[in-house]
Amino acid sequence: MKEYNHKEIEIKIQSYWKENKSFESDKKGKEFFVLDMFPYPSGDGLHVGHPRGYVGSDVISQYMRMKGFNVLHPMGWDAFGLPAENYAIKTGVNPKITTTKNVARFKQQMDLIGLSYDWSKEINTTDPEYYKWTQWIFLKLFNRGLAYIKESPINWCPSCKTGLANEEVIAGKCERCDTEVTKKNIAQWVLRITEYSDRLLDGLDKLDWPEKIKQMQRNWIGKSVGADIDFKANDKVIKVYTTRPDTIFGVTFVVLSPEHELVSKLTTEDKKDEVDKYVEETKNKSDIERQTKSKTGVFIGSYAINPANKKEIPIYIADYVLPHYGYGAIMAVPAHDERDEEFAKEFNLEIVSVIENSIVINSEQFNGKENAISEFIKWFEKEKFGKQAINYKLRDWIFSRQRYWGEPIPLVFCESCKEKIESGDIKGFSKGEIDNPGWIADEKLPLELPELEDFKPTDDGNPPLAKAEDWVNTTCPKCGGLARRETNTMPQWAGSCWYFLRYIDNKNSKNIADKKLIKKWLPVDYYIGGAEHAVLHLLYSRFWTMVLHDEKVLPFDEPFLKLRTIGLILAEGGEKMSKSKGNVVNPDDVIEQYGADTFRTYEMFMGPFDQPIVWDINGIVGVRRFIERVWKLQDKIIDKDSNELVIKLHQTIKKVTEDIEEQKFNTAVAVMMEFVNLAEKGITKESLRNFIRILFPFAPHMSQEIYGDDIVDSGWPKYDVRFIVQDKASIIVQVNGKVRANIEVDRGSTEAEVKKIVEPQISKYLEKEIKKVIFVQDKLINFVT
Repeated sequence: MKEYNHKEIEIKIQSYWKENKSFESDKKGKEFFVLDMFPYPSGDGLHVGHPRGYVGSDVISQYMRMKGFNVLHPMGWDAFGLPAENYAIKTGVNPKITTTKNVARFKQQMDLIGLSYDWSKEINTTDPEYYKWTQWIFLKLFNRGLAYIKESPINWCPSCKTGLANEEVIAGKCERCDTEVTKKNIAQWVLRITEYSDRLLDGLDKLDWPEKIKQMQRNWIGKSVGADIDFKANDKVIKVYTTRPDTIFGVTFVVLSPEHELVSKLTTEDKKDEVDKYVEETKNKSDIERQTKSKTGVFIGSYAINPANKKEIPIYIADYVLPHYGYGAIMAVPAHDERDEEFAKEFNLEIVSVIENSIVINSEQFNGKENAISEFIKWFEKEKFGKQAINYKLRDWIFSRQRYWGEPIPLVFCESCKEKIESGDIKGFSKGEIDNPGWIADEKLPLELPELEDFKPTDDGNPPLAKAEDWVNTTCPKCGGLARRETNTMPQWAGSCWYFLRYIDNKNSKNIADKKLIKKWLPVDYYIGGAEHAVLHLLYSRFWTMVLHDEKVLPFDEPFLKLRTIGLILAEGGEKMSKSKGNVVNPDDVIEQYGADTFRTYEMFMGPFDQPIVWDINGIVGVRRFIERVWKLQDKIIDKDSNELVIKLHQTIKKVTEDIEEQKFNTAVAVMMEFVNLAEKGITKESLRNFIRILFPFAPHMSQEIYGDDIVDSGWPKYDVRFIVQDKASIIVQVNGKVRANIEVDRGSTEAEVKKIVEPQISKYLEKEIKKVIFVQDKLINFVT
């Protein structure tokens, strides 16, 4: 037999798969949809950390195909967004050109790895025939009143020159470029994701997702039950929300966010300059900075009345109170809140303890009570200064971006229609058009992104598309009058909110997807991707799916039934791989030297799938030796297997089957390595073929070559339970440590049962008194005389 030549075999097998369209989803059998989180195609290509999830999903896909399922395993490209645009600005090359080049590079690398994608289903978020439907969904949101325009302080990245959603700000910095985020007042399109807060929470209970991911979503939505309380201040009312209404007697001051609408109305004349200065300083601080740095604030000169004890308490503004949480105002209880205590000590304010060992104190009629929150709320409602309320941390999704490389928003602004709506003539207008007078839906899709020579963002926040005057100036779809297009674009998240849906019918020009195909393939059966998308992508995708369900487009309201996350592959030393650190390992180089099958098997073997692991070149050398040993089993063919090998084969089939089902890919490889150790003593052709079938999802090229026929259609091998559960155990019998017999007994036999069987057989060795018996069930019994 010739030596194992991975290059020759892999080229041959990949050509065979391509010619025979081996992985297209047109087979018989029950449908099963395996989905990867599709990548942003960067110019650097894949490093060895990226394919770990792709190989894992590929193992699942090949396994399910062999079990007789009709598997859809597609791939596409999340190609709009800041990274592509920033690279284009840096190089001066239009992002359309670089994106096309990068996609070709990624696809070449994925084919080298031998990933079994159905490339006939390929999608690209920058294709007008794709984003036509992204725009279509946006109009569904708009027409339902779930999209609205709002001018407010937003997170602004001075480097990327665009607004960011809260979720895109990490520790006060832009997640894309790591620049300190500031605040800027800009009119933005916002989506009412908060309308779906409870559904997004409740839906988590029916999903097969890692509990830590579900908890991250619950925390982000942040539902809490408490009370709304009114604090009177002059002729105004300050509304606050609290989860601890039982601490109201401990409220010694009120704090407003500097942006609160009542600040200007309640600030006294002598405090105006000081307050204005503080408000201006706050504008340049990020939310993270405001909440983590030492507490600062200003007394605005006015007082509120604590409705519980009628005491007059001072009103401050402080940057640690954010405008978009609660009502932008808090009742401060310094004895029981660390932030409030720090503030009270800084400004020498009263601190009153009202809870001691969970018992209410210093609270008049409530003294001595425990767990009295509901009683406090009933009192508030009776006295009419408060009521029970539910609050959420989740905020509406800032949706527009002041950048070029994104989906155009299909809306125009028409002064004539604005005047008509404001005069009360709303016939023929959608809820979204009525809610946002002047903004009219343009249903003629796709609204294509115009080509611009100068697509750089501007310092003043005016989007690059505003420069395309011929494109911007248009006619109103409603009245035919003069109108101007929206020049903001959608965020990168838009295209990834629904991409799973387009895979099933990617060339349909009349509908987002055929209803029969939607029913046949969706929702997604198995989703694999990075835990870093636990809040952003997954939350947004679930929201859009629920809206499409309400629109009767989808018969389900959760997109991904089963989710599994992957651990990062780290560079040597445990650092994250990055080009700037020079620690990136290119999979092309590894495959060139060791082969795709070795690369795939090592990525699955190196550690638990959901845990981070360090890349180790020595480990891949060991896996290559394993692959070569499997190849050489073809020279070890014998006429009959030993009983030991038959048992080991069936045990291995069982173990690999269970491990693939549970994503324990590393232990599946380990048990196959153990089997090869035994098989090297000799194996029948039939047993080798059965072993090769379970190795195929991990090392498909070599497995296909050894097997000969189309291995996918061969089916997944079954194990015989008779070889798994062995009824008999072989017991070594010793007297004073010396072996005197070897007997078979029923597995699980007790010491007394074994002694009863064995003592008559070795009676001549037991003439002396037995001082002690050492018994190891199913393995050994030793008589000490």
